[in-house]
Order: sequence, then C-alpha cells, then structure tokens
Amino acid sequence: MKIRLALFLLALLVVSCTSSRPVVRTTSKPKVTTKKQPVAQTKTKTTTAKKPVVTNSSTKSATSESKSKTDSEVSLEATSNVKTYAEEIQIYVANFKEIAQNNMKAHGIPASITLAQGILESGAGKGKLAVSANNHFGIKCHKEWTGESVKHDDDSAQECFRKYEDPAESYRDHSLFLTSRPRYSSLFKLDKGDYESWAKGLKSAGYATDVKYPEKLIGLIERFELYKYDNEVLSRDFKPAKNEIILAQGGDYYTIQQGDTLYSLSKRFNLTVDDLKKLNNMSDNAISIGQQIKIK
Repeated sequence: MKIRLALFLLALLVVSCTSSRPVVRTTSKPKVTTKKQPVAQTKTKTTTAKKPVVTNSSTKSATSESKSKTDSEVSLEATSNVKTYAEEIQIYVANFKEIAQNNMKAHGIPASITLAQGILESGAGKGKLAVSANNHFGIKCHKEWTGESVKHDDDSAQECFRKYEDPAESYRDHSLFLTSRPRYSSLFKLDKGDYESWAKGLKSAGYATDVKYPEKLIGLIERFELYKYDNEVLSRDFKPAKNEIILAQGGDYYTIQQGDTLYSLSKRFNLTVDDLKKLNNMSDNAISIGQQIKIK
C-alpha cells in the first residue's frame, strides 16, 4: 500500500511540472512582437523629415539668383524692346568685336559705333529679329533685297525685314547699307575714331528717329569701353574724358550711369521726380545709360 501511494504522488508531481511549460512560452512570444513595432514607426518618421529641407534650399537659391540679375540690369530702350544685362552685353561684345573691326578696316565705320548700334538695335542679340533672322540692325528689305525675309511689326504692321544665315552677314550688310546710301556720305569725311561725331551724324542723316539716339550710342561706347577696338585698328591709345556729373563744373545736365533711377537722381539733386520729368518733357520714368537729362 505504501509503495502504491508513493508512486501515485510521484505521478502527480510529473504531470504538474509538464503542464506548466507552455505557460512560459505563451508569455515570451508577445514580448518579442511588442518590441518590433516602435522600430518600424521610427523609420517612417525619419524618412518624411528629410523632404522640406530640399524645398527651402532651392527657394533660397532662386531668390539669390533673381537678386543678382536685378542688380546688374542695364535698361535699354532698344528696337528689340528687351531688357539687357551688363554681363550679356560684355558677352555680345566679345562675340562680335572682331567682326566689327574687320568691317571698320574694309568700310571705314568705327567698330565702336557698329558694336553700340548692334547692342542697342538687337538688345545684345536677344531681340526677336536677331533671334529669328540674325538681323542685328533692324535693316528692312527695301527694293534691292532678293534674299529671305521675315515679317515684323515696326513703324507699320508686318513690315518686311531681311533674314540672314549668320549674324556676320548682318554686320557686313550694315556696313554696305551705310556706304551705299548718299545721305550717309558725310559720315565718311569724319575721323574714323571720332565716335561722338559719328553718333550725332547718324541721327542727323536720319538713321534713327529717337532724339536720344546719339547719347545712347555714346553712353554704351564709354560705359563698355568700345573705343578700345577703334584704337586697335587705328594703332592709337585714345581715352575719353570722364563724363559723369557735369553739375560739378557748373553745367545743367547729367549723364545717366548704371544703377541710376529718377528717384535716386531726385534725391541726389534735391528735386522731385515730377520736377525731373517736367524739365525733360518725360511721360514716364524710363531712362537709359548714356542719356543726358536736365537737372536745373
């Protein structure tokens, strides 16, 4: 009897130990699962946090570029009616200075005048005629023209303008245009390096209707030192006198420089903007480099 009782108790103890094992397993599994969840959430958060950084950076860059462009802007009242920047004019001059010098040697027109006219008429190569027809001087078809042409609104709607395969042809045609027209013959009696007389002579001969045309050409020539290319052809070392504030010498006029506005000039000369506009018969606030305005 004692032996049977002992075996029965032993059997109970074995069963009790065996039944407790799955309880431990059940408890451990959910702990592992619970630890994995926050890791996944942290990864998602890190990925989304990077996006706005790129956006802010590009916005700042665009603003800086825009400001840089505005600071270097040169306002030109050109045939092309486009705004041109100083660095664009410098690139234009670098591209066409040799062509202008070669035309000066062949036809006697100052390279400085040709370059200044090209800059003004074509907006430094950005104007519609320059882009679509390589026409940098706004030369119209006229009766003798047999080449290609384009239509463009000018004095009248859809006028005929010459189209060239290369801008160099436009430069050559510009020289031929001036040398073949009797009304420009007086220009070729002038000193080839006297760009001021050439600029005024072009206006007198009827090349342009803009009363400020000579001042604009002279302003461009002196601002960008285009007279240096005349010097190279003529083997001389001419430098114009500084033509800045004539008021200091007791004069009544001021030559517009880069960065000038009617507002800044009104403060400089103790006038109102309206006073300046009345003195110069101006209908708006547009001014251009090289233009001379009355200040008293």
